[in-house]
Parts: sequence; structure tokens; C-alpha cells
Amino acid sequence: MALTGRAALLAALGSLPVGIWDPGWTGILAVNAPLAVACACDFALAAPVRRLGLTRSGDTSVRLGESADVTLTITNPSGRPLRARLRDAWPPSSWHPGTEVEASRHHVTVPAGERRRITTRLRPTRRGDRQADRVTIRSYGPLGLFNRQGTHKVPWTVRVLPPFTSRKHLPSKLARLRELDGRTSVLIRGEGTEFDSLREYVPGDDTRSIDWRATARQSAVAVRTWRPERDRHILVVLDTGRTAAGRVGDAPRLDASMDAALLLAALASRAGDRVDLLAYDRRVRALVQGRTARDVLPSLVNAMAALEPELVELDARGLTATALRTAPRRSLIVLLTSLDTAPVEEGLLPVLSQLTQRHTVLVASVADPYIARMATARGDADAVYEAAAAARAQSERHRTADQLRRHGVTVVDATPDELPPTLADAYLALKTAGRL
Repeated sequence: MALTGRAALLAALGSLPVGIWDPGWTGILAVNAPLAVACACDFALAAPVRRLGLTRSGDTSVRLGESADVTLTITNPSGRPLRARLRDAWPPSSWHPGTEVEASRHHVTVPAGERRRITTRLRPTRRGDRQADRVTIRSYGPLGLFNRQGTHKVPWTVRVLPPFTSRKHLPSKLARLRELDGRTSVLIRGEGTEFDSLREYVPGDDTRSIDWRATARQSAVAVRTWRPERDRHILVVLDTGRTAAGRVGDAPRLDASMDAALLLAALASRAGDRVDLLAYDRRVRALVQGRTARDVLPSLVNAMAALEPELVELDARGLTATALRTAPRRSLIVLLTSLDTAPVEEGLLPVLSQLTQRHTVLVASVADPYIARMATARGDADAVYEAAAAARAQSERHRTADQLRRHGVTVVDATPDELPPTLADAYLALKTAGRL
């Protein structure tokens, strides 16, 4: 309970003439005694806060960058109307900076024995689970001189999912996949290593694809058509170690890796392949296995939502052993990690042969576009030094990529905006070449 600013203002205004015309205890009592009685009556008429019933409903998940509405239902079981100010507290990252005060505070009036609903709109700025804190209510009397205050714990969790901004590239990649699969009208049938059908020879077809046995059984020359392999296994491995915490632009490298992984998973599931996910640094942070094509993308998004990079060095040996257990048969292993020289040379390269002997390995890394801009900077001494440092960093990065390629690894190195479509193109190229 507490006095309001209105009661303090009335006490100050009443004390001013007393101090001028009749200073003393009598004058002070003459002003403050009626005010105290009014405050006591106001307090008695204010609805009790502890007896209120509060429940939540609304959204339980939202993509990063979108808004979620959480509804709070307030039930007033007392015989006095509730006039209150309410603060619905959530973590600071539940709103854009500077908007949390306006978004979390509400004025509410609930007649006796009735209920009302208020809606808090969240616009999270980070992935992960956002859990509601406490609800603080100040109940005022009809005069607004005194208030009752109390808090309620009303649990609710909103999971903030990755935004999947690379979804815009999916239609073009699916069109390319259909072209490879031979399901669109093109002059040349899709390449691949899995037999699809027989058709009549037309000028321009590769003579090596003629099926002589089928030709002998019919009057026309028959050629075999092929399609990319289906039902292959793809293991997407996210490095959640120290290097994934580095920021590229406004987001950690891990977020850009997630976006690329989601586009690859969406494309591969449409192609008939099975996609699993492993997130690892020194232990397994997330593992998604055995999902159907319909369920794989929601499962991956849900598993990625709570992932955060850990400030520890990646245990490459542990990651390799876990990947081999997760993918016992020949698979495409897509490792989204850093191309920094030290982690690759000291951690990944010594154990890489264990993966490449059994699986096809693709390493994808997020490049910093700021370094590319630094490399082209000129004009003064500082810019030249920055360009030299950027050129050295790029040279080391290219040397590391060449080392991986010499071990039979396909390497994709691109900026956050370019990494998802480039990784999808690399997957389609491997599928076209029959290397899956």
C-alpha cells in the first residue's frame, strides 16, 4: 500500500495557506486529518489485489522479427470494482529497446465479479525462450488517493524461433531441383545415377545412354533417363563453440549458419533425402533424428531456437565420434563451422580422414563482409594498413580452405546473405554428380 501523487499534492496545497495564515499544529491537523480520513476510505474501497485471479493464453512461439500476442485474463472475485495500473514484466529482449515501458504497462477496470482481458504484444530481439516474470498490480480507490499493490506469478513461455530469412531462395532452388529430376520440360533430361525411365531417342541425346536390349525389343531406339538419387542421408552439424559466437554484422555467426542449414534441410527434404541435425561443441547441444519430410523443418527450427554459442573450443574428436555414431551408413555430412586457421589445423584436420573415408564431407563457413570491404579500402595510411590486414586474413582463410579441399572436402565460404543459396547450390551440384 502507498500514497499516490494526488494525495501528496493535496497535502502540499493544504499546508501552504496554513503556513501563511495560521502556522501551527492546529492548522496542520485541520488540513491533514480530513485528508487522512479520505485516504482511509479510499483504501477501504480499493479492490484487494491478492484475491485477483490471473491466467494467460495466446501465442507460444514466434519467429524472430515478428510479434506475439499474450493475453492476460483478470478475474475480480471481490465486491468492489478494480481500478488498476498493471505491469506485465518480461525479459528486456522481449521488445525493441525503448518500447518496453509502453508495451508492458496497462490501465484496466474490472467490475465486481467480472473478468477482463488485456493483451501484451511482444516483439523479441533474440532467439530462445522468453519466460514471463511477475505481474504487478496497483489497485486504486475511487478518489485515487491511496493504492494497494501486489504481485502475481503467472507462468508463460514464448519460444522465439529462427527467422529463416533464406526462405525466399527456396522456390528457385526447387525449380533447379525439378529440372535435375527431369520433371520439367527441358531439352536435356536431368543427370543422375539412379535409373528413371526409358524413352525414344531424339537427336542430340548422348549415345552412351542408348539401351540396346530395350531397342531390340521395339522398333524405335530407346535411351535410358536418369534422376538424382533419393532417400540419401544428410547430417547437418552445427559448431556451437567459441568461433560461432563471433558477430558478423548484427548477429552471431551461429545465426547465419542456422539460416543456411534450414534452407538446405527444406531443399533436401523436398528432394526425398533424410535430414538429421547435430549441434555440438564439447557435448551434444541438440540432436534431431528420424523425422519425416513433413516434420523435419519444424523439428529443426524448434531445436535451433534455444541454441546459444558456448565460449569453449570445439572438441573436434568428440564431434567426429558423435557424427560417426549418428551417421553409421554413408552420408553427406555438412559441417557449419569456422575457417579460422588455428581451430581447423589443430582440431579438425587431424581427425578429418575418419569422416572422409566413410562419408562425403562439405564444410560451410560464414565470411565477414566487413573484411572484404577493408581489403579494398585506400586513401590514407590507416586504410592501407586495414587493407593489408584484411588481405592477410583472406589469404589465411583461402589457404585453410585449400587444405580441406586436398582432403576431398567440398568447401563453401560466403557472407551471411550468400551462404544459404551457395550451400544449396553445392548440395545440388553433389546430387547432380552422383556423389551422395
